[in-house]
Amino acid sequence: MATTMYFEETIRDQGAKATLDVELGRSSFYNEDSIYLTVDGKMVIMDRATAKRFVEAVVAVGQYHGMID
Repeated sequence: MATTMYFEETIRDQGAKATLDVELGRSSFYNEDSIYLTVDGKMVIMDRATAKRFVEAVVAVGQYHGMID
């Protein structure tokens, strides 16, 4: 499986009550390149339709908070 990782971090809750190990990137494991997401060691490779909705949702949240130009 060819992958390119774009994000890898232990995300800490603002209240310091919980953490998640998160990794995000691209995968060519299946015929159709797509996004993989790993959270606390559990990985999924999204189909393209799900990946598109995921990206649109993340961008929308980023725009709402003024994090995207």
